[in-house]
Amino acid sequence: MTATRWLAEYAWLPGEAEPTPDVLVETVHDRITGVTPLTPGGRPDAGVEVLADAVRLPGLTLPGLANAHSHAFHRALRGRTHAGRGDFWSWRDQMYAVAGRLHPDSYLTLARAVYAEMALAGITCVGEFHYLHHGPGGSRYADPNAMGAALVEAAAQAGIRLTLLDTCYLTASVDGRPLVGPQQRFGDGDALRWAERLDAFTPDGGHARLGAAIHSVRAVPAAQLATVANWAHRRDAPLHVHLSEQPAENDACRAVHGCTPTRLLAEHGVLGRATTAVHATHPTSADVGLLGDSRTGVCLCPTTERELADGIGPARRMADAGIPLSLGSDSHAVIDPFEEARAVELDERLRTRRRGHFTPAELLTAASSAGHAALGWTDAGRIAVGDRADLVTVRLDSVRTAGVTPAGVWFAASTADVAQVVVDGQVLVRDGRHVRVDVAQELVTAITEVTRA
Repeated sequence: MTATRWLAEYAWLPGEAEPTPDVLVETVHDRITGVTPLTPGGRPDAGVEVLADAVRLPGLTLPGLANAHSHAFHRALRGRTHAGRGDFWSWRDQMYAVAGRLHPDSYLTLARAVYAEMALAGITCVGEFHYLHHGPGGSRYADPNAMGAALVEAAAQAGIRLTLLDTCYLTASVDGRPLVGPQQRFGDGDALRWAERLDAFTPDGGHARLGAAIHSVRAVPAAQLATVANWAHRRDAPLHVHLSEQPAENDACRAVHGCTPTRLLAEHGVLGRATTAVHATHPTSADVGLLGDSRTGVCLCPTTERELADGIGPARRMADAGIPLSLGSDSHAVIDPFEEARAVELDERLRTRRRGHFTPAELLTAASSAGHAALGWTDAGRIAVGDRADLVTVRLDSVRTAGVTPAGVWFAASTADVAQVVVDGQVLVRDGRHVRVDVAQELVTAITEVTRA
Protein backbone atom coordinates (compact mmCIF):
# COMPACT_ATOMS: atom_id res chain seq x y z
CA MET A 1 0.00 0.00 0.00
CA THR A 2 1.25 3.48 -0.87
CA ALA A 3 2.33 5.49 2.18
CA THR A 4 3.16 9.19 1.88
CA ARG A 5 4.18 11.87 4.37
CA TRP A 6 3.17 15.43 3.54
CA LEU A 7 4.59 18.46 5.36
CA ALA A 8 2.16 21.35 5.09
CA GLU A 9 3.44 24.86 5.70
CA TYR A 10 -0.06 25.55 7.00
CA ALA A 11 -2.99 23.14 7.29
CA TRP A 12 -6.56 23.89 8.29
CA LEU A 13 -7.49 21.24 10.85
CA PRO A 14 -11.02 20.41 12.06
CA GLY A 15 -12.42 22.67 14.74
CA GLU A 16 -9.71 25.30 14.37
CA ALA A 17 -10.59 28.93 13.76
CA GLU A 18 -7.40 29.45 11.75
CA PRO A 19 -4.83 27.29 9.97
CA THR A 20 -2.11 25.55 11.98
CA PRO A 21 1.51 26.03 10.89
CA ASP A 22 3.83 23.11 10.09
CA VAL A 23 1.63 20.04 10.08
CA LEU A 24 2.78 16.55 9.13
CA VAL A 25 0.00 14.60 7.38
CA GLU A 26 0.56 10.89 6.82
CA THR A 27 -1.49 8.90 4.34
CA VAL A 28 -1.72 5.25 3.39
CA HIS A 29 -3.48 4.47 0.11
CA ASP A 30 -6.68 6.59 0.22
CA ARG A 31 -6.79 7.38 3.96
CA ILE A 32 -5.20 9.84 6.35
CA THR A 33 -3.36 7.85 9.03
CA GLY A 34 -1.65 10.61 10.97
CA VAL A 35 -1.97 14.36 11.57
CA THR A 36 0.80 15.88 13.68
CA PRO A 37 1.21 19.61 14.34
CA LEU A 38 4.94 20.09 14.89
CA THR A 39 6.70 22.17 17.49
CA PRO A 40 7.00 25.95 17.01
CA GLY A 41 9.15 26.63 14.00
CA GLY A 42 8.01 23.40 12.39
CA ARG A 43 10.83 21.01 13.34
CA PRO A 44 10.92 18.42 16.13
CA ASP A 45 13.79 18.98 18.56
CA ALA A 46 15.10 15.46 17.99
CA GLY A 47 16.12 15.63 14.36
CA VAL A 48 15.18 16.93 10.96
CA GLU A 49 15.83 13.48 9.48
CA VAL A 50 12.36 12.48 10.63
CA LEU A 51 11.01 14.80 7.92
CA ALA A 52 13.56 14.01 5.22
CA ASP A 53 11.13 11.90 3.21
CA ALA A 54 8.15 14.24 3.58
CA VAL A 55 6.71 15.96 0.53
CA ARG A 56 6.70 19.71 1.18
CA LEU A 57 3.43 21.56 0.61
CA PRO A 58 4.26 25.28 0.59
CA GLY A 59 1.21 27.45 1.19
CA LEU A 60 -2.08 26.57 2.85
CA THR A 61 -3.37 23.01 2.67
CA LEU A 62 -7.14 22.57 2.91
CA PRO A 63 -9.25 19.43 2.95
CA GLY A 64 -10.83 18.44 -0.34
CA LEU A 65 -13.61 20.81 -1.39
CA ALA A 66 -17.07 19.63 -2.45
CA ASN A 67 -19.27 20.99 -5.20
CA ALA A 68 -22.70 19.98 -3.94
CA HIS A 69 -24.69 21.12 -6.98
CA SER A 70 -23.68 20.77 -10.62
CA HIS A 71 -25.37 20.63 -14.01
CA ALA A 72 -22.35 19.65 -16.09
CA PHE A 73 -23.80 20.52 -19.49
CA HIS A 74 -24.58 24.09 -18.41
CA ARG A 75 -20.85 24.78 -18.65
CA ALA A 76 -21.37 25.11 -22.41
CA LEU A 77 -23.40 28.27 -21.77
CA ARG A 78 -20.69 30.23 -19.97
CA GLY A 79 -20.28 33.65 -21.58
CA ARG A 80 -22.92 32.89 -24.24
CA THR A 81 -26.15 34.06 -22.62
CA HIS A 82 -25.56 37.74 -21.96
CA ALA A 83 -26.97 39.42 -25.05
CA GLY A 84 -29.96 41.61 -24.26
CA ARG A 85 -32.18 41.57 -21.22
CA GLY A 86 -33.77 38.57 -19.61
CA ASP A 87 -34.17 36.44 -16.51
CA PHE A 88 -33.99 32.81 -15.45
CA TRP A 89 -36.77 31.83 -17.81
CA SER A 90 -35.15 33.32 -20.94
CA TRP A 91 -31.82 31.75 -19.94
CA ARG A 92 -33.59 28.41 -19.58
CA ASP A 93 -34.57 28.41 -23.27
CA GLN A 94 -30.90 28.61 -24.24
CA MET A 95 -30.08 25.83 -21.80
CA TYR A 96 -32.72 23.60 -23.40
CA ALA A 97 -31.11 24.15 -26.80
CA VAL A 98 -27.82 22.71 -25.53
CA ALA A 99 -29.62 19.84 -23.81
CA GLY A 100 -31.24 18.93 -27.10
CA ARG A 101 -27.87 18.33 -28.79
CA LEU A 102 -26.18 16.04 -26.28
CA HIS A 103 -25.81 12.27 -26.51
CA PRO A 104 -23.90 9.84 -24.26
CA ASP A 105 -20.54 10.17 -26.03
CA SER A 106 -20.60 13.96 -26.29
CA TYR A 107 -21.83 14.24 -22.71
CA LEU A 108 -18.93 12.11 -21.48
CA THR A 109 -16.46 14.34 -23.33
CA LEU A 110 -18.00 17.56 -22.00
CA ALA A 111 -18.45 16.31 -18.43
CA ARG A 112 -14.89 14.96 -18.25
CA ALA A 113 -13.56 18.42 -19.11
CA VAL A 114 -15.92 20.11 -16.64
CA TYR A 115 -15.01 17.75 -13.81
CA ALA A 116 -11.32 18.21 -14.61
CA GLU A 117 -11.86 21.97 -14.40
CA MET A 118 -13.36 21.36 -10.96
CA ALA A 119 -10.27 19.39 -9.94
CA LEU A 120 -8.11 22.37 -10.89
CA ALA A 121 -10.26 24.41 -8.50
CA GLY A 122 -9.63 22.06 -5.56
CA ILE A 123 -12.93 20.20 -5.86
CA THR A 124 -12.52 16.52 -5.03
CA CYS A 125 -16.19 15.50 -5.10
CA VAL A 126 -19.20 16.70 -7.09
CA GLY A 127 -22.95 16.22 -6.80
CA GLU A 128 -24.37 16.00 -10.31
CA PHE A 129 -28.05 16.97 -10.39
CA HIS A 130 -28.79 14.77 -13.39
CA TYR A 131 -32.03 15.00 -15.35
CA LEU A 132 -30.91 14.65 -18.98
CA HIS A 133 -31.82 10.97 -19.10
CA HIS A 134 -33.16 10.01 -22.51
CA GLY A 135 -32.77 10.57 -26.24
CA PRO A 136 -34.51 13.20 -28.41
CA GLY A 137 -38.26 13.18 -28.00
CA GLY A 138 -37.90 11.13 -24.83
CA SER A 139 -36.97 7.90 -26.61
CA ARG A 140 -34.97 5.60 -24.37
CA TYR A 141 -31.45 4.56 -25.16
CA ALA A 142 -30.77 0.81 -25.30
CA ASP A 143 -29.31 1.34 -21.85
CA PRO A 144 -31.87 3.65 -20.15
CA ASN A 145 -29.10 4.89 -17.86
CA ALA A 146 -26.57 5.59 -20.62
CA MET A 147 -26.38 9.30 -19.84
CA GLY A 148 -25.85 8.67 -16.14
CA ALA A 149 -23.19 6.08 -16.91
CA ALA A 150 -21.42 8.65 -19.08
CA LEU A 151 -21.25 11.03 -16.12
CA VAL A 152 -19.90 8.31 -13.85
CA GLU A 153 -17.18 7.51 -16.37
CA ALA A 154 -16.41 11.20 -16.89
CA ALA A 155 -15.75 11.65 -13.17
CA ALA A 156 -13.51 8.56 -13.15
CA GLN A 157 -11.44 9.89 -16.04
CA ALA A 158 -11.22 13.36 -14.46
CA GLY A 159 -10.14 11.79 -11.16
CA ILE A 160 -12.81 13.09 -8.75
CA ARG A 161 -15.61 11.42 -6.81
CA LEU A 162 -19.24 11.75 -7.88
CA THR A 163 -22.65 11.48 -6.31
CA LEU A 164 -25.07 11.06 -9.20
CA LEU A 165 -28.26 12.73 -8.00
CA ASP A 166 -30.61 11.07 -10.46
CA THR A 167 -33.46 13.52 -10.86
CA CYS A 168 -37.16 12.85 -11.20
CA TYR A 169 -38.60 15.35 -13.70
CA LEU A 170 -42.16 14.66 -14.86
CA THR A 171 -44.08 17.86 -15.58
CA ALA A 172 -43.42 21.34 -16.96
CA SER A 173 -45.30 23.32 -14.31
CA VAL A 174 -46.84 23.11 -10.85
CA ASP A 175 -50.28 22.60 -12.39
CA GLY A 176 -49.08 19.53 -14.28
CA ARG A 177 -48.56 20.67 -17.87
CA PRO A 178 -46.79 17.95 -19.87
CA LEU A 179 -43.16 18.08 -20.90
CA VAL A 180 -42.57 19.43 -24.40
CA GLY A 181 -39.59 19.86 -26.72
CA PRO A 182 -36.20 19.15 -25.12
CA GLN A 183 -37.92 18.64 -21.76
CA GLN A 184 -39.19 15.30 -23.04
CA ARG A 185 -35.67 13.96 -22.62
CA PHE A 186 -35.95 14.50 -18.86
CA GLY A 187 -39.10 12.48 -18.13
CA ASP A 188 -39.78 8.87 -17.12
CA GLY A 189 -43.58 9.11 -17.22
CA ASP A 190 -44.13 8.81 -13.50
CA ALA A 191 -42.13 8.41 -10.30
CA LEU A 192 -42.53 4.63 -10.20
CA ARG A 193 -40.93 4.27 -13.63
CA TRP A 194 -38.20 6.71 -12.56
CA ALA A 195 -37.50 4.45 -9.58
CA GLU A 196 -37.51 1.31 -11.73
CA ARG A 197 -34.95 2.83 -14.10
CA LEU A 198 -32.76 3.88 -11.22
CA ASP A 199 -33.00 0.52 -9.46
CA ALA A 200 -31.49 -1.05 -12.58
CA PHE A 201 -28.37 1.13 -12.38
CA THR A 202 -25.25 0.39 -10.36
CA PRO A 203 -22.40 2.86 -10.96
CA ASP A 204 -19.06 1.36 -11.88
CA GLY A 205 -16.13 2.09 -9.58
CA GLY A 206 -15.75 3.07 -5.95
CA HIS A 207 -15.54 6.75 -6.88
CA ALA A 208 -19.29 7.06 -7.51
CA ARG A 209 -22.53 6.53 -5.65
CA LEU A 210 -26.21 7.14 -6.34
CA GLY A 211 -28.51 9.69 -4.79
CA ALA A 212 -31.95 10.97 -5.72
CA ALA A 213 -33.35 14.36 -6.62
CA ILE A 214 -36.73 15.97 -7.07
CA HIS A 215 -36.21 18.61 -9.70
CA SER A 216 -38.70 20.99 -8.06
CA VAL A 217 -42.36 21.24 -7.15
CA ARG A 218 -42.84 22.39 -10.76
CA ALA A 219 -41.57 19.10 -12.11
CA VAL A 220 -42.90 16.42 -9.73
CA PRO A 221 -46.62 16.32 -8.88
CA ALA A 222 -47.40 16.45 -5.17
CA ALA A 223 -48.85 12.93 -5.16
CA GLN A 224 -45.53 11.53 -6.42
CA LEU A 225 -43.12 13.38 -4.15
CA ALA A 226 -43.22 10.63 -1.52
CA THR A 227 -42.26 7.97 -4.07
CA VAL A 228 -38.96 9.73 -4.74
CA ALA A 229 -38.35 10.47 -1.06
CA ASN A 230 -39.06 6.86 -0.09
CA TRP A 231 -36.60 5.58 -2.70
CA ALA A 232 -33.88 7.70 -1.11
CA HIS A 233 -34.87 6.72 2.43
CA ARG A 234 -34.78 2.98 1.62
CA ARG A 235 -31.33 3.34 0.09
CA ASP A 236 -30.02 5.63 2.84
CA ALA A 237 -29.11 7.92 -0.05
CA PRO A 238 -28.94 11.70 -0.24
CA LEU A 239 -32.00 13.49 -1.60
CA HIS A 240 -31.76 16.93 -3.21
CA VAL A 241 -34.40 19.33 -4.53
CA HIS A 242 -34.46 22.77 -6.16
CA LEU A 243 -36.44 24.97 -3.78
CA SER A 244 -37.83 28.51 -4.06
CA GLU A 245 -35.29 29.59 -6.62
CA GLN A 246 -37.61 32.26 -8.01
CA PRO A 247 -40.65 34.05 -6.54
CA ALA A 248 -42.68 32.73 -9.49
CA GLU A 249 -42.21 29.19 -8.16
CA ASN A 250 -43.60 30.21 -4.77
CA ASP A 251 -46.54 32.01 -6.36
CA ALA A 252 -47.44 29.09 -8.59
CA CYS A 253 -47.26 26.63 -5.70
CA ARG A 254 -49.54 28.77 -3.57
CA ALA A 255 -52.01 29.08 -6.44
CA VAL A 256 -52.21 25.33 -6.98
CA HIS A 257 -51.59 23.88 -3.50
CA GLY A 258 -52.36 26.78 -1.16
CA CYS A 259 -48.92 26.64 0.47
CA THR A 260 -45.26 27.34 -0.17
CA PRO A 261 -43.02 24.76 -1.84
CA THR A 262 -41.26 24.13 1.48
CA ARG A 263 -44.55 23.39 3.24
CA LEU A 264 -45.57 21.07 0.39
CA LEU A 265 -42.32 19.13 0.66
CA ALA A 266 -42.73 18.87 4.43
CA GLU A 267 -46.24 17.50 4.08
CA HIS A 268 -45.01 14.75 1.75
CA GLY A 269 -42.05 13.59 3.81
CA VAL A 270 -39.30 15.12 1.68
CA LEU A 271 -37.50 17.20 4.32
CA GLY A 272 -34.97 15.69 6.73
CA ARG A 273 -31.31 15.28 7.60
CA ALA A 274 -30.50 13.45 4.36
CA THR A 275 -32.19 16.13 2.25
CA THR A 276 -30.56 19.20 0.74
CA ALA A 277 -32.63 22.07 -0.65
CA VAL A 278 -30.79 23.84 -3.45
CA HIS A 279 -30.96 27.66 -3.56
CA ALA A 280 -33.77 28.37 -1.04
CA THR A 281 -33.43 31.96 -2.19
CA HIS A 282 -36.97 33.09 -1.38
CA PRO A 283 -38.14 31.24 1.75
CA THR A 284 -40.64 32.68 4.20
CA SER A 285 -39.79 32.82 7.89
CA ALA A 286 -42.01 29.77 8.38
CA ASP A 287 -40.11 27.98 5.61
CA VAL A 288 -36.81 28.66 7.37
CA GLY A 289 -38.31 27.20 10.52
CA LEU A 290 -39.42 24.04 8.71
CA LEU A 291 -36.00 23.55 7.17
CA GLY A 292 -34.22 24.17 10.46
CA ASP A 293 -36.50 21.98 12.59
CA SER A 294 -36.04 19.07 10.16
CA ARG A 295 -32.28 19.73 9.85
CA THR A 296 -32.65 19.87 6.09
CA GLY A 297 -29.52 21.29 4.47
CA VAL A 298 -29.35 24.14 1.98
CA CYS A 299 -26.91 24.32 -0.91
CA LEU A 300 -26.20 27.91 -1.89
CA CYS A 301 -25.00 28.65 -5.43
CA PRO A 302 -24.19 32.38 -5.23
CA THR A 303 -22.50 32.89 -8.59
CA THR A 304 -25.39 31.25 -10.45
CA GLU A 305 -28.02 32.97 -8.34
CA ARG A 306 -26.61 36.36 -9.23
CA GLU A 307 -25.84 35.41 -12.86
CA LEU A 308 -29.50 34.46 -13.35
CA ALA A 309 -30.75 37.46 -11.34
CA ASP A 310 -32.52 35.13 -8.89
CA GLY A 311 -31.75 37.12 -5.75
CA ILE A 312 -29.90 36.72 -2.46
CA GLY A 313 -31.06 34.15 0.07
CA PRO A 314 -31.05 34.70 3.87
CA ALA A 315 -27.89 32.66 4.51
CA ARG A 316 -27.15 33.83 8.05
CA ARG A 317 -30.75 33.42 9.14
CA MET A 318 -30.78 29.89 7.77
CA ALA A 319 -27.50 28.99 9.48
CA ASP A 320 -28.79 30.38 12.78
CA ALA A 321 -31.87 28.16 12.40
CA GLY A 322 -29.62 25.09 12.40
CA ILE A 323 -29.59 24.54 8.64
CA PRO A 324 -26.27 23.10 7.38
CA LEU A 325 -25.02 25.20 4.46
CA SER A 326 -23.08 23.78 1.52
CA LEU A 327 -21.97 25.28 -1.80
CA GLY A 328 -22.43 24.51 -5.49
CA SER A 329 -21.41 26.01 -8.80
CA ASP A 330 -24.72 24.99 -10.44
CA SER A 331 -24.66 26.48 -13.96
CA HIS A 332 -20.86 26.96 -13.85
CA ALA A 333 -20.94 30.66 -14.65
CA VAL A 334 -17.64 30.23 -12.85
CA ILE A 335 -16.12 27.18 -11.17
CA ASP A 336 -14.39 28.70 -8.18
CA PRO A 337 -15.18 27.48 -4.65
CA PHE A 338 -13.35 30.48 -3.14
CA GLU A 339 -15.66 32.83 -5.01
CA GLU A 340 -18.74 30.84 -3.95
CA ALA A 341 -17.63 30.83 -0.31
CA ARG A 342 -16.80 34.52 0.02
CA ALA A 343 -20.01 35.38 -1.85
CA VAL A 344 -21.98 33.87 1.03
CA GLU A 345 -20.49 36.55 3.28
CA LEU A 346 -20.33 39.38 0.76
CA ASP A 347 -23.87 38.89 -0.56
CA GLU A 348 -25.13 38.91 3.01
CA ARG A 349 -23.37 42.25 3.45
CA LEU A 350 -25.20 43.60 0.40
CA ARG A 351 -28.52 42.31 1.70
CA THR A 352 -28.10 43.64 5.24
CA ARG A 353 -25.63 46.52 4.72
CA ARG A 354 -23.56 45.08 7.59
CA ARG A 355 -20.23 43.22 7.69
CA GLY A 356 -19.05 40.12 9.49
CA HIS A 357 -21.71 37.40 9.15
CA PHE A 358 -19.59 34.28 8.58
CA THR A 359 -16.14 33.42 9.91
CA PRO A 360 -13.52 31.95 7.54
CA ALA A 361 -13.86 28.64 9.39
CA GLU A 362 -17.62 28.60 8.69
CA LEU A 363 -16.96 29.25 5.00
CA LEU A 364 -14.45 26.38 4.94
CA THR A 365 -17.02 24.03 6.49
CA ALA A 366 -19.59 24.95 3.86
CA ALA A 367 -17.06 24.39 1.09
CA SER A 368 -15.72 21.10 2.45
CA SER A 369 -17.19 18.82 5.11
CA ALA A 370 -20.79 20.08 4.86
CA GLY A 371 -20.74 19.64 1.09
CA HIS A 372 -19.33 16.13 1.31
CA ALA A 373 -21.92 15.21 3.94
CA ALA A 374 -24.72 16.54 1.73
CA LEU A 375 -23.50 14.17 -0.98
CA GLY A 376 -23.28 11.15 1.31
CA TRP A 377 -19.47 11.15 1.76
CA THR A 378 -19.25 11.57 5.53
CA ASP A 379 -15.64 10.40 5.56
CA ALA A 380 -14.30 13.36 3.57
CA GLY A 381 -13.80 17.10 3.88
CA ARG A 382 -11.53 17.14 6.94
CA ILE A 383 -7.79 16.70 7.47
CA ALA A 384 -8.33 14.06 10.14
CA VAL A 385 -7.19 10.51 10.84
CA GLY A 386 -9.48 8.01 9.12
CA ASP A 387 -10.82 10.46 6.56
CA ARG A 388 -10.11 10.30 2.86
CA ALA A 389 -6.69 11.51 1.81
CA ASP A 390 -7.83 14.64 -0.03
CA LEU A 391 -5.47 17.61 0.24
CA VAL A 392 -5.79 20.93 -1.60
CA THR A 393 -2.80 23.26 -1.41
CA VAL A 394 -3.26 26.96 -2.13
CA ARG A 395 -0.36 29.31 -2.87
CA LEU A 396 0.26 32.14 -0.44
CA ASP A 397 2.77 33.91 -2.71
CA SER A 398 0.70 34.79 -5.79
CA VAL A 399 -0.23 38.34 -6.73
CA ARG A 400 -3.63 37.68 -5.14
CA THR A 401 -2.47 36.04 -1.91
CA ALA A 402 0.89 37.69 -1.23
CA GLY A 403 0.82 39.29 2.20
CA VAL A 404 -2.52 37.70 3.07
CA THR A 405 -2.87 35.80 6.34
CA PRO A 406 -3.58 32.10 5.68
CA ALA A 407 -7.18 32.39 6.89
CA GLY A 408 -7.67 35.27 4.49
CA VAL A 409 -7.52 33.05 1.41
CA TRP A 410 -11.32 32.92 1.39
CA PHE A 411 -11.35 36.64 0.65
CA ALA A 412 -8.33 36.77 -1.65
CA ALA A 413 -7.61 33.50 -3.49
CA SER A 414 -9.03 32.15 -6.71
CA THR A 415 -8.75 28.81 -8.45
CA ALA A 416 -5.59 30.10 -10.13
CA ASP A 417 -3.89 29.82 -6.73
CA VAL A 418 -4.55 26.08 -6.35
CA ALA A 419 -1.10 24.53 -6.74
CA GLN A 420 -1.70 20.86 -5.92
CA VAL A 421 -4.68 18.58 -5.41
CA VAL A 422 -4.54 15.09 -3.93
CA VAL A 423 -7.65 12.90 -4.26
CA ASP A 424 -7.80 9.63 -2.33
CA GLY A 425 -4.04 9.77 -1.86
CA GLN A 426 -3.19 10.35 -5.54
CA VAL A 427 -1.81 13.59 -6.95
CA LEU A 428 -4.34 14.84 -9.50
CA VAL A 429 -3.18 18.44 -9.94
CA ARG A 430 0.49 19.37 -9.79
CA ASP A 431 1.86 22.90 -10.21
CA GLY A 432 -1.62 24.06 -11.18
CA ARG A 433 -1.98 21.56 -14.04
CA HIS A 434 -4.20 18.50 -14.26
CA VAL A 435 -2.00 15.43 -14.61
CA ARG A 436 -4.43 13.59 -16.92
CA VAL A 437 -6.48 16.10 -18.89
CA ASP A 438 -5.63 19.09 -21.08
CA VAL A 439 -8.57 20.92 -19.56
CA ALA A 440 -8.73 24.05 -21.69
CA GLN A 441 -8.38 22.18 -24.97
CA GLU A 442 -10.96 19.57 -24.02
CA LEU A 443 -13.42 22.29 -22.99
CA VAL A 444 -12.99 24.03 -26.35
CA THR A 445 -13.51 20.80 -28.26
CA ALA A 446 -16.52 19.65 -26.26
CA ILE A 447 -18.30 23.01 -26.15
CA THR A 448 -17.75 23.63 -29.86
CA GLU A 449 -19.49 20.35 -30.62
CA VAL A 450 -22.60 21.01 -28.54
CA THR A 451 -23.03 24.69 -29.44
CA ARG A 452 -22.45 24.40 -33.17
CA ALA A 453 -25.66 25.30 -35.02
